[in-house]
Amino acid sequence: MSGHSKWATIKHKKAALDAKRGKTFTRLIKEITIAARNGGDPDANPRLRTAVAAAKAVSMPADNIKRAIMRGTGELEGSQIEEILFEGYGPGGAAVLVNVATDNRNRTVSEIRHLFSKNGGNLGEHGSVSWMFERKSQVIVDGEKSNEDQLMGIVLDAGADDLRDHGGTWEILSSAEAHETVLKALEKAGIETESAEIAMVPKNTIRLEGKNAQAMLKLYDALEEHDDVQNVYGNYEVDEAAVEALA
Repeated sequence: MSGHSKWATIKHKKAALDAKRGKTFTRLIKEITIAARNGGDPDANPRLRTAVAAAKAVSMPADNIKRAIMRGTGELEGSQIEEILFEGYGPGGAAVLVNVATDNRNRTVSEIRHLFSKNGGNLGEHGSVSWMFERKSQVIVDGEKSNEDQLMGIVLDAGADDLRDHGGTWEILSSAEAHETVLKALEKAGIETESAEIAMVPKNTIRLEGKNAQAMLKLYDALEEHDDVQNVYGNYEVDEAAVEALA
């Protein structure tokens, strides 16, 4: 999703996700394990460093992090986890990307395809919608934690590309390479972040209304609830009324 509606929806989900911390931990452990395949030293592995920071942000025990790294490097045995990026269309023609981490490809492909078709969408071929997105650093700051002038000075000096006002939240977009530099600049300035990730950001968005908006949000929820799904991205915007109706 994109724009103010994105963060309204994420807040709608946040309470449920926090209540399911075990699931949040599972997602992060998978990400750490996958990232650690390219080396178990966070200082030399940017993806692992980002994953470990995210785990620490939700108070994941250090032992859990260590074991996940060791599984990734092969020091501990564990099932082989495969990353898959699904591409498809949701209600109203919205483009949807679904990043999964699974130890059973055939099962997951079948289940994700079913979720799309059950909720008014359809799974596409590789490359069908990914060209509509860019891999970016995406950091969200509460609008009450900083004013525009202060925030703009901090993040632009740190290498950010754009600062967007979404009515109550600030979205900071940067290249993936500038992610940590921007985060460190915010931390040094004492500005807390609501979320920080390397995300697939849509180049352009479409607006969904009425039944299409509600159907797309239901598809989003269904995908988010799947155990193997790590992230869901879309190129649509909806108004808050649709989010509230779903809630």
